[in-house]
Amino acid sequence: MSAYLLRRLGIALAVAFTVSLISFFLLHLSGDLATAIAGPEATAEQIEVVRHQHGLDKPLATQYVEWVGQLLRLDLGQSFFFQESVRDLIASRLPITLTLGAIALLVALLIAIPLGVLAAVKRDTWIDRLALTLATFGQAMPSFWFALVLIVVFAVTLKWLPVSGNTSWQHFILPAIALGYYATPSLMRLTRAGMLDVLGADYIRTARAKGLSPARVLFKHALRNALIPVVALAAVEFGFMLGGSVVIEAVFSLQGIGQLAWDAIARNDFPVVQAIVLLIALIYIVLTLLADLLNALLDPRIRVR
Repeated sequence: MSAYLLRRLGIALAVAFTVSLISFFLLHLSGDLATAIAGPEATAEQIEVVRHQHGLDKPLATQYVEWVGQLLRLDLGQSFFFQESVRDLIASRLPITLTLGAIALLVALLIAIPLGVLAAVKRDTWIDRLALTLATFGQAMPSFWFALVLIVVFAVTLKWLPVSGNTSWQHFILPAIALGYYATPSLMRLTRAGMLDVLGADYIRTARAKGLSPARVLFKHALRNALIPVVALAAVEFGFMLGGSVVIEAVFSLQGIGQLAWDAIARNDFPVVQAIVLLIALIYIVLTLLADLLNALLDPRIRVR
């Protein structure tokens, strides 16, 4: 297990290094940052002052090394627009996005896993076809449109839930459903496919031949193995939710890092954009690593690959 852990950790560190290179150089190669920071009406002298002030007149390699050094000290720089520490900005917004993503993932799993199991057990019946239809509809439906439908029905018409804000847990229900429903189809289809493969395995037939109850065979023996790929996909979907929460946060006025990223892009606040891109990528890498380790615990065969 330790050798497998070291291998996966080495891969994660290599990916993190690659992401840092890409996020740094793509941002700097997208245009003249000094001109964007100074504004369209700035003179050449003012642009040069800004360039020197922010160290943009140094070679890119030197800027990257200095940036990495700041990251290792947890110094993410200063926001151009908000005029405060990027670290403090992200720290104040990140809990909102993490809460939204966690609730959305929980919603997706609570819908997808039971539907996937039921569709596999009732294969080729109307239940199976209904589940696949719901999955197809959910995959094709834009999340922002579904969010607006939820607002019209549950906030405006029925007045059960608030439309915007993040001051109470009720504010997260509608955005979590809108964000989580988009991940439900892929999780449901993978659960169904995994259950169909497992239910036809020899050890399941052996368990049934021993006289074990159908519920025990289904949940203790079949579901545990069928969920191994679902765990990895859930980690990936959670990373997508964090990165793709910009639209949902904008619709529901949630002041998370998605909304912060949108504001930073609109105002050319490059330190904030750079830090958010790197943070989301690192969270995604950590989640993938944790999913691999959990899969290795669930299936010992993975450790020897």
